[in-house]
Amino acid sequence: MIDVGFSILEKKLGGGIMEQAKKEDFCVYCREVKPYSVVKKTINKRIRDKDYSFVITTYVCDCCGHEMGVPGVFDLNSREIDDQYRRAESIVSIEDIRDLMTIFNIGKTPLSLALGFGEITVTRYLEGQVPSKEYSDVIRRALSCPSFMKEMLLKNREKIAEPAFRKAMRAAEDLEKAFLISDKMQGAIAYIFHALDEASPLALQKLLYYIQGVYSALTGKLMFSETCEAWRHGPVYRNACNLLRGFRYSPADDARFAVLRCKKDLLSADERHAADLVLGTFGRYGGKVLELIACKEDPWVKAREGYGPDESSGAEISNESIKEYFASVNRKYNLSSEEGLNDYISAMSGLHSGGKS
Repeated sequence: MIDVGFSILEKKLGGGIMEQAKKEDFCVYCREVKPYSVVKKTINKRIRDKDYSFVITTYVCDCCGHEMGVPGVFDLNSREIDDQYRRAESIVSIEDIRDLMTIFNIGKTPLSLALGFGEITVTRYLEGQVPSKEYSDVIRRALSCPSFMKEMLLKNREKIAEPAFRKAMRAAEDLEKAFLISDKMQGAIAYIFHALDEASPLALQKLLYYIQGVYSALTGKLMFSETCEAWRHGPVYRNACNLLRGFRYSPADDARFAVLRCKKDLLSADERHAADLVLGTFGRYGGKVLELIACKEDPWVKAREGYGPDESSGAEISNESIKEYFASVNRKYNLSSEEGLNDYISAMSGLHSGGKS
């Protein structure tokens, strides 16, 4: 939900959450200035012949219990309803459209024309108009697929001013070169950042490796086709490393992360289950602990044969070796449960599975 912008202390109140706020305003029922609290409540609305339940923010007088007309509450509620409606119907947000403009270095009018819309369509969307599902899907596809955006730019080139076309094409081509990893791996990366507050580059690489290993142990299949390499500090997926190297420490803060974020929902139920198991266990540890474990495992050890401890190597860790190794680990520890995974982590690291390290 939208942050109302001041310190709050949450506590339960009936069917909603009351957030005790150190704020005061005029209560028309008490006829004087009174302290109020913030209460989240559910309302029902019918939109386009469909019923929805929305959670909105209200301001309740601490003395009489009536709702107060605090300035800005109407606009806040409108934004809350808009945000929840878009999520319920899988409609792109205004922020998604802004991200699209940023990562492709394109303005409102040329973006509208490039996507085959009317000249001022994107402008209206940025002002708050909700796109149709059809137009939303076009925007989302452009956001998640640089090659599609490139295709649309070429298709509608005659409608776009040449300088705007060149800038957007250059950005599309750069993104296309950067995103050389499969949709499934992009989905796994997005899923990791969605589940964890943060993940260092070292930890991210190991989590991808363990998601691949655990998924293969549980299903006999690979989640993504990429092979990793036996670098000095453990398994690394080179193209994923190259992709994220130019991002900020938290890739989710980079506009280009929108390309990945759209891929999170591409993971199947079985793939999400494997990722959840890994993130609930391996994900509780820092990159150095994960490195310690991975560098004791057969796939990395065998791929590093002939190399010194500090010697660089791009030796491939075959997916077959990962499948074989984790199948054997599964037989011993039962990787279908967090308990089994935690037992394995403890055995390999010498740490108790009690917390992040």
